[in-house]
Amino acid sequence: MVFHRPDGLRDVLVSNSAPVSRRWFVAGDLNGFFGLVVDNLSILGFIAMALVGIFGMPADVVYGRMFPGTALGVLVGNLIYTEMARRLAARTGRDDVTAMPLGLDAPTSIGMALLVLGPAFAGFRQAGMGEAAAANATWQLGMASLMVMGVLKFVLSFAGEAVTRLVPRGGLLGSIAGIALVLMGFLPLVEALRSPVVGFVTLGLLLYVLVAKGRLPVKLPGVFVAFVFGTALYYGLGALGLGAPGFQWPQATALTVAFPWPSLGFVEGLPYTVPYLPLLLPFGLLMVVGGINVSESARAAGDDYRTRDILLTEALSTLVAGLCGGVAQTTPYIGQPAYKHMGARSGYTLLTGLFIGIGGMLGLVSGLVQWLPLAVLAPIIVYVALDIATQAFHATPPKHTTAMVLGFLPSVAYMLSIKVGNPAWIAPEHFAQLMQAGDSHGLPEMAIIVTLGNGFIITAMIWISAVAAMIDGRLLRASGFLLAGAALALFGIIHSVHPHGGIYLPWTLEGLPRQIAWQFVGAYLALAALLAALSLQREPVPSPVP
Repeated sequence: MVFHRPDGLRDVLVSNSAPVSRRWFVAGDLNGFFGLVVDNLSILGFIAMALVGIFGMPADVVYGRMFPGTALGVLVGNLIYTEMARRLAARTGRDDVTAMPLGLDAPTSIGMALLVLGPAFAGFRQAGMGEAAAANATWQLGMASLMVMGVLKFVLSFAGEAVTRLVPRGGLLGSIAGIALVLMGFLPLVEALRSPVVGFVTLGLLLYVLVAKGRLPVKLPGVFVAFVFGTALYYGLGALGLGAPGFQWPQATALTVAFPWPSLGFVEGLPYTVPYLPLLLPFGLLMVVGGINVSESARAAGDDYRTRDILLTEALSTLVAGLCGGVAQTTPYIGQPAYKHMGARSGYTLLTGLFIGIGGMLGLVSGLVQWLPLAVLAPIIVYVALDIATQAFHATPPKHTTAMVLGFLPSVAYMLSIKVGNPAWIAPEHFAQLMQAGDSHGLPEMAIIVTLGNGFIITAMIWISAVAAMIDGRLLRASGFLLAGAALALFGIIHSVHPHGGIYLPWTLEGLPRQIAWQFVGAYLALAALLAALSLQREPVPSPVP
């Protein structure tokens, strides 16, 4: 029987049969646990490597102040998602519901480390602060940044389900598939192959157990076996002098207990956020769009979570992390179907939350990230990327697949802009020259790559949705998507002309950046007008049948 709930929420299917007994843990939860834990540990490891190794921030601040609060956000979010999965299973009478995975967002966590926290620490030092004072101010900036992004995500979360009704499935899943192949697939693959033997063998073993469904001589989860085998291979080859160049044994550090108590330190950090708002606001917006996309991905895989609940949870966990000293925002991961295929249900998110959260407080996480080789962590991310892209093609209507593939291209531009913007590759002075170097064939090529990559997720959604509407013969709808693209490009939310993707008021631009911005806005307006004009054509009258 179906009853309509008086509070206006969705209908609930009530079964007359006895409720199905649902276990807290199944065998597949171990696979999901190791995959999700490794994802989070790899991001924490990168944050530590960037802040401590590149910018020289004191390790005790990173491990003792930043990590515990960051880990607490992961704990809170995963506990809520675990409960949501169990409620969905009880409501539908199913025993195959998979919880939404939550963890630290890779693109914005990397961006926070390299574009916000690291440069801020260097700037505080140049301003005359001592190392301890500069590290403390950077920590407060990180807390305040999370509070800003968390509030933005909370406000925008109430528009989530409206977006899912407006944007076609190909537009939502295609933007994810582009991220998966280019950023989560290619870049980690490069990192894995920096130690070719370890990375390639680990990836091959993962594909054997998870894609080919091959058997192992031991009855242990495949992800765990690949993880342990790859780590042992890495250190074994290194000890024998057969590893990749530059192998070094990590330096062990003593475990320290640090509880993430709530703090008003973020209030002191709020003034520091002002110069970084052009980065922080797009970071928060990116997570809202990502949350909508992963909700659609889970829905396509059979688990119909309410989009608003998914978004509110990620906003709450981000706010909790920021209030308690965290510096990296949490997000629902885009690989929920991959975890479902691993056999995970709701126990894996519970285990992950407890392990990361409690381990972050006890110093266990800080100790682990120093010993986990990236050549072993990266292949797990590559597998998840492959599964995401495959699922997107399966779930998108065949006639929209060309539109979806078009949406991959902004992700390629973003990947290129990450690499060419690396000072270790191209000197900042030379990069600035390339951004200005035009020729008779049009705008500077480097500037176009950077501009196309900025806001790439939203750009992909607009492009895919517009082309899908063309395919469906809904030209005015396609024109509407393009007009939205013009409005977003006008303020730099997509196609920002700033190298790091900041937003702006269009009348503040000057010179070549102003020209590029108006060229992109004009391109969207011109195509929107053309499609609107084409929509005025009369439908051909079918010939009478003789």
